[in-house]
Amino acid sequence: MKTSKCLKHAFNMVIHSKLRSWLTILGIVIGVGSVIAIMSLGEGLQQSMDAQMSGLGGDILTITAGFSKGRVFSHGKASPSSSGSTATEEEIVLDRIDLQALKGIPDIELIDTNIRGNAKIYYLGKSGSVYLTGVDQKVWSEITITELRDGRMLGPADMNVIVIGARLADSYFDKPLGINKMVNIEDKAFRIVGVLDDSSTSIIMPLQMAYTVLDDKENGVYDSIVVKIKNEDDLDYVIEKIEHKLMMIRHVTERNKDFTVSSSKQFQEMKSEMLGSMTLFLTAIAAVSLLVGAVGIANTMFTSVLEKTKEIGIMKAIGARNKDILLIFLLNAGLIGLVGGLIGVLLGVVLSGFVPMLMGGVPMAKGGASTIVSMDAVVLALSVSIVIGVISGVVPAYNGSKLKPVDALRYE
Repeated sequence: MKTSKCLKHAFNMVIHSKLRSWLTILGIVIGVGSVIAIMSLGEGLQQSMDAQMSGLGGDILTITAGFSKGRVFSHGKASPSSSGSTATEEEIVLDRIDLQALKGIPDIELIDTNIRGNAKIYYLGKSGSVYLTGVDQKVWSEITITELRDGRMLGPADMNVIVIGARLADSYFDKPLGINKMVNIEDKAFRIVGVLDDSSTSIIMPLQMAYTVLDDKENGVYDSIVVKIKNEDDLDYVIEKIEHKLMMIRHVTERNKDFTVSSSKQFQEMKSEMLGSMTLFLTAIAAVSLLVGAVGIANTMFTSVLEKTKEIGIMKAIGARNKDILLIFLLNAGLIGLVGGLIGVLLGVVLSGFVPMLMGGVPMAKGGASTIVSMDAVVLALSVSIVIGVISGVVPAYNGSKLKPVDALRYE
């Protein structure tokens, strides 16, 4: 029997068993639709995250001071002990010695020193508390990844000027703040020269002015040191050199290391790994629907073999071979999987448009994340649905092909 004739028989079996076939197809549709929706959401979140993280600067490293338990070291000097057995805990800091050590590393292009704290701001008789960052204005504009909405960055000669966040400029006070407006921070007057393109209420000012505003900060002591390396490809190598240099001058080892070197690239890789694991887990859950669909196809095929027993006997009596019968039932199962896969892909595309709205409260789904239905996902889903259909139909198709013509014709 020709393959085309076998395909025609298989198609007729699907058509003439409408209710049973469509109930079976429904199981495949739900499974494929769920897998497509979840994979497209994962792909969309991944690309959205990559777009957001690409602007964080893979060549930027941030060095912060940490805290050690028990004995605290500050450039090789242990903190003095109080009476008894209790040691005095001392805050670990970054200072000019660390800065000079970093300047001696040739792989570093720029170094920015930062201090941070809360300060009171006054404007037109109104006051509020804002988060303030003091930066080295000589290099800040070259090392920052934040973009400006209005005005300019801090310049090397700037002193009593600030750059502010967009929300502070637009809605923090009754009247908006803008370029060249004067505000008082603690007891000092500052002129606004730039507005950041963000949604913060933060303030950026020259480092030396920040020391005068933040009373609890000691001149020459930093909350963090931000460095820009010359070659992003050497990131891991430069991190290793920085850690080795700082451990030497701070007289610490890996066991009692009192500082941290972090990069946005490492954070991005960690977040990507977490996102990939979450997507894989959700896809695995959705794939359970495909297994349910496979059971449904197997059940339908066994029922079809029983219903078609007499027809099988007639076809064998007029010359149909075992492999022809096998092929007919396998094609029938494959058609069920294909139709279910095609409808499932369409359902998945529709669902993928609604999933981001349902996940509006999820942090990773914010910021304009959308779903992306890739051709790889479509091809994979269709292939899996057809393969599941064929595999589920193997046993009943084989049983049908082995029926003896005499027994099949006698079957009631």
